[in-house]
Amino acid sequence: MEDKIIEGLAYALPALVTGGVAYYILTAFIKQDNNERKFEALVTKKKESLPIKLQAYERMLLFCERINPIKLLVRVNPIGDDVNGYLRLLTANIEQEYEHNLVQQLYISDESWKSVLATKLAIIAKLRKVAETSETSAQLRENVLLDYTKEENPTDVAVGYLKQEVKKLL
Repeated sequence: MEDKIIEGLAYALPALVTGGVAYYILTAFIKQDNNERKFEALVTKKKESLPIKLQAYERMLLFCERINPIKLLVRVNPIGDDVNGYLRLLTANIEQEYEHNLVQQLYISDESWKSVLATKLAIIAKLRKVAETSETSAQLRENVLLDYTKEENPTDVAVGYLKQEVKKLL
């Protein structure tokens, strides 16, 4: 009886070892195949989303250029001499540009979005500050232009940050 048990184990043991090795190899193969499929799906997803992200960064760069105070003052002329009216017109123009590009925050990094938003707020704050010391809309334009020749334009900072982010994507 003992001989039959030993004989049975002698046949079963190699079969169990072979089955275990086959199971291990098959599991590793399936895992590797799944990893390759996930990687291919990720590469495909990135390839499809890259143009959308680049377009969003382009639009935010254009937004920064459009709210650049120097270019904004050239593009938006005052209707009259009223400083507050001109300030409202400039602010409304900035807000309109902002609302037009609001959805782009889905496609750019949070840091880039914060940079663009900070730029917008800094420009509006500076326009309001300069408007307090200006008596006419022409003087407001002149004071804003003089002020931005003395210090760094916030749009330059945001544009630089956006360019760095695009370099990371490419």
